[in-house]
Amino acid sequence: MVEQADHREIILSVAREQVLSRIRQAIPPTAASSVKAGHAAIPREYQRAGTLGESARLTLFEDRLRDYGAGVYRCAESAIAATVALAMKARGKSELIVPPAVPQAWLPAEARFLPSNALSYADLDQTQGVLTNCVGAVAISGTILLQHTADNGRRAITLIPDYHLCIVFADQVRETLAEGLEALPKSLSVPITTISGPSATSDIEMTRVKGVHGPRVLDVILAARNP
Repeated sequence: MVEQADHREIILSVAREQVLSRIRQAIPPTAASSVKAGHAAIPREYQRAGTLGESARLTLFEDRLRDYGAGVYRCAESAIAATVALAMKARGKSELIVPPAVPQAWLPAEARFLPSNALSYADLDQTQGVLTNCVGAVAISGTILLQHTADNGRRAITLIPDYHLCIVFADQVRETLAEGLEALPKSLSVPITTISGPSATSDIEMTRVKGVHGPRVLDVILAARNP
């Protein structure tokens, strides 16, 4: 039986695309060109390009993550599985859910990994956590960028479980938000989720509460690709 949660996400995504498609078709080509030209002419005085070298950029990204309360592990691509096992052991996790396209080479044999697509929202809430990769990251704000495809996973799996272990490759880290967004695949028409540390809010009586809008605990494996 296909879960109702999956059906709802698919229906909402299809409906959104249908609405956007009708809007695009209703805009005359000349009007669209004018809007594009007007958008290009908007002054952009914020920092758009970084100046840091790779080592300093990665150090800044790690510092931001740690400042937010996230755990950070560094490793080579060939050591991802061993580092996943290390992170899971440190958090007392024996199993995680994974999106369908996460490479098997990243999954240590001593742990259990469950496919995410067949799980309802209630099921996700009972899991120990989730392992995903990402499509990019921003050093200056310590932000991870997810586009909800087969390897990043549907949005629900990165919002409902209490623990998120995310693989970020060093060459995915850009210094500024503008650079991070510019590097995203342009061909994808899927939601984007931005994560800056574990979920927390101080909106109510200035009391900090973790795990309100997403995982209460975040670990990041910052991996250097194999030469």
